[in-house]
Amino acid sequence: MIDDISIRYCDTFDKALTDPILIGGLPGIGQVGKLVAEYMIHMLGAEKVGEIHAIYLPPQVIIEENGVARLPRNEIYLYKAANRHLVFLVGDFQSTSNEGHYLMTDAYLDIAVELGVKRIYTLGGFGVGHLVYTPRVFGATNRVELKAEIMDAGVTFDRDEPGGGILGAAGLLLGMGSMRGIDAICLMGETSGYVVDPMSAASVLTALSKLIAVPVDPTQLNDRAAEMEKVVQRLLENAQSQHDEELSYIG
Repeated sequence: MIDDISIRYCDTFDKALTDPILIGGLPGIGQVGKLVAEYMIHMLGAEKVGEIHAIYLPPQVIIEENGVARLPRNEIYLYKAANRHLVFLVGDFQSTSNEGHYLMTDAYLDIAVELGVKRIYTLGGFGVGHLVYTPRVFGATNRVELKAEIMDAGVTFDRDEPGGGILGAAGLLLGMGSMRGIDAICLMGETSGYVVDPMSAASVLTALSKLIAVPVDPTQLNDRAAEMEKVVQRLLENAQSQHDEELSYIG
């Protein structure tokens, strides 16, 4: 019988960490947070140290490239920087229910407390409904004292944006983290919300790297952003061409 939420660490994982911070990059708008976190894991060579399974994830299996099926899961990765550990939370999905969002966020915070995390960064996209070529990074924190530090990294605070609040774990980790006495900051890359957005992810990566003082080479992410920009431009041109043809036919 599967537990509601199960957290399993690798046998070799040493939980005695140095000044750890948690970076959450779960799936969301434009897959911005997921792109940033997974890119950092790849570029830094972070090590997988744990898995999270839950009945609140979608009722399906993931088919791997070798044809083997597995349950959906979220994962924990660890990287030792010069003077601190980075703990990454990434995964296949977020919860499919409101209740699950709260319960899974509570489990993520249990992990943070167990590992001695004092600060959390959550990453996501802020959908604006149109294409953005110079994405801004919007911020939110659970303590007003953190704002000045975040703004120094080029993050924008706007009282009207995001107008609808922050959904899912990216937001709940701020609100529920405050109840646990953990500082939490959300970085949201401006994005259309229509496509996977490496351009927005690159902007978030730049801000996050400044804030945590861990440089990450953005070249490969910028290359992906450039390729995506070309794809989007072709889509726009095709849409405009189709629109012009329809007008010509009507006329």
